[in-house]
Amino acid sequence: MPWWSMAVLVFGLNFALWGTVGLCRLLDTGAGRLSRRRFARRFSGIREVGYTSDAYPGPGLDPGGADPPRATGRPDRRRGLTVQDVAVLIPAHNEAEVIAESLAAITELIPMWNVHVVSDGSTDNTVAVARSAGAKVYQTAHNLGKAGALQDAIARFRLVERFPVVMLLDADTRVEPGYFAAALPLFDDPEVVAVAGCVRTAADRALSLVGQLLVAHRRRIYCIGQRVLKFGQTWRRFNATHIVPGFASLYRTDVLPHIDMNPPGLVIEDFNMTFEVYQKRLGKVAFSLSAVAVTQDPDTFHDYVKQTRRWALGFWQTVRRHRLRANLFSAMLLLLLLELLTSSLIFLILPVLLLILVMPELHGGAAAWPGFGTVYTLTAAHMKLSAIFFGVVLPDLAITVIVALLERKPSMLLFAGFFPVMRVIDAALGLYAIPLAFRSRSNGRWKSPARQLSPVPLEPLAPLPPELAATQPLPMIGAASTFVPDPNIERLVSGRLVGDGSDASR
Repeated sequence: MPWWSMAVLVFGLNFALWGTVGLCRLLDTGAGRLSRRRFARRFSGIREVGYTSDAYPGPGLDPGGADPPRATGRPDRRRGLTVQDVAVLIPAHNEAEVIAESLAAITELIPMWNVHVVSDGSTDNTVAVARSAGAKVYQTAHNLGKAGALQDAIARFRLVERFPVVMLLDADTRVEPGYFAAALPLFDDPEVVAVAGCVRTAADRALSLVGQLLVAHRRRIYCIGQRVLKFGQTWRRFNATHIVPGFASLYRTDVLPHIDMNPPGLVIEDFNMTFEVYQKRLGKVAFSLSAVAVTQDPDTFHDYVKQTRRWALGFWQTVRRHRLRANLFSAMLLLLLLELLTSSLIFLILPVLLLILVMPELHGGAAAWPGFGTVYTLTAAHMKLSAIFFGVVLPDLAITVIVALLERKPSMLLFAGFFPVMRVIDAALGLYAIPLAFRSRSNGRWKSPARQLSPVPLEPLAPLPPELAATQPLPMIGAASTFVPDPNIERLVSGRLVGDGSDASR
């Protein structure tokens, strides 16, 4: 097998296709900017009005001392969105270690009264931590699973009626400044119904050597996957991505009633929600490299295997649930599936081929061993060590060098020799999940990997104004079996009742 054919099979047509589409997107974006600049110079009196990060001054009252803004209801899609229009919903199951940090980061960007937490049967301090941070909290009666908790909370908090956009945010994720300035204008296109965030793995924590390798491996995947695949897949002229990651994503709330968020048998929700958007022709998915959120990836091998297996299982379960149809999304999905199977099989077989080809070099008489000599002769007739080196090892090293330059992380080069091993592990986990997806059903319940607090201390939240702190709090929005509507619920919906941080209903 020539080395170039192996490189094509390993890195595949998806890489080439979406890389080309992404380049076209860059050229199209550049041409659009040049056209707008020319228009602005010709008509200097006309100014483009768009989203600015100053649309909301921060937690508390605005500079003029006005009341918190009322919820916007169901707006015209043509109207520009601001952070006032965004509800944040954080599902959490035993996330007391990290949820305060996540809440502190998001409330620097979003009004506190827009932030909601659903504790999915947590047995730790999650509810108390979220309450003390000032979020509105809903505790499920029992562990429903992430999708079930999201679905339940969206109904309990009436998010579809109260807000035009909802952010689904993982409890271990810190949203970076500039996220909404990059993401919200993408909804100016009325066909866009979801915006995928750009993930960056948290490296500001103490990591073992194995943890550094695992985090560097994920960082490499994110860098290439988002800059090449996701960027091309979400171009408005050629739109077909297979996932809107659930760590920090935005959805128009008016499409949520059309999405079956919690079908039985699925272990995760984000693949399914994305498939629903495309297969039901609800709209398009947008993506910006500037809409960044930082999440904690596993830093132990056990947690890494568990999470990767869960992701792979969720993907194949979703493929099982949704039939292929005569549309662009299904065509691109079929290409992805074929390539995923091919590259995974190659990476799984590579160690065996390498061992067969190297053995005679390590032991001169190996070629004469009974049985092995025949295997070696057949293998050597179709595969050479040089083909593996130029078709797999060298391209993989080139990717590592490119990522190290893009991420400005030269330390990633130290792990260059281990990344192919990680790809073999990923391939094994992905193939292992296929039969499981077709013969098992999941309940969606999850247990997060071990968490670490950031070593960088966070600034304390701004105190609530006296006008709001003095307001009488609502009774707690509790478990589904005990929820009782309160006469003051309309004040909660309008965003005028915030409370003093002591009650879970805020």
